[in-house]
Amino acid sequence: MVQIILVLILAYLLGSIPSGLIIGKVFYKTDIREHGSGNLGGTNTFRTLGVKAGMVVTLADILKGTLAASLPLLFNVEINPLLAGVFSVVGHTYPIFARFRGGKAVATSGGVLLLCAPLLFLTVLIIFFISLYITKYVSLSSMIAGITAFLFALISGFIQKWDIPLLIVVFLLASFVIYRHRANVKRIMNKTEPKIKWL
Repeated sequence: MVQIILVLILAYLLGSIPSGLIIGKVFYKTDIREHGSGNLGGTNTFRTLGVKAGMVVTLADILKGTLAASLPLLFNVEINPLLAGVFSVVGHTYPIFARFRGGKAVATSGGVLLLCAPLLFLTVLIIFFISLYITKYVSLSSMIAGITAFLFALISGFIQKWDIPLLIVVFLLASFVIYRHRANVKRIMNKTEPKIKWL
C-alpha cells in the first residue's frame, strides 16, 4: 500500500512540472500566465511564445503523462498504469509547483494513452490535427479528440473485448477536457475564440 501511495504521489508531482512556465521564464524571460489566456498549457505557449516553444511544451506535457503512467511498471507496483496517469493529469491541471493553475489536461491525457493504448493515441492525434486543420480552433479540436477517444474505446469493446478500466478512464479524461474548455465553448459560440495561424 505504501508503494502504491508513493507511486501516485510521484505521478502527481511529475504532472505538476509546469513545462510552459519553465520554458517561458528560462528561454523567453516571460511568465505565460500573464499573457493570453493565462493558461500554462501548450495552446497558450503557442499563442504567447510561438510555434517552437509551443511544440516543446506540448511534447513535454505529453511525456509527463507517459512517464507517470509507466511508474507502476518501472517500480513493479501492482496498480493499473491508467491510475497513475490520471494522477499526472490532475497534477498537470492543478500543479503544486505553480499555485494549482495549470493546463487543460489535453496533452498529458494524450501521454497516458500513448503508453496504455498506443493505437487509440494515434487515432486521436490524427483526428485532432484533421479537426485543427479544418476549424483552426485548438479548443474545439481538443474536445473532438476527447469524444473520439471515448467512442473509439467504446466501439473497440464491441469489436474485440471490453477494457473497462480504459473505458472508464477515457470517459473521465474526455469529460474533464470538455469541462476545462467550457469557457472556450462560449467564445466559439460568440465567435470570439482565437484561431491558429500556423496550420
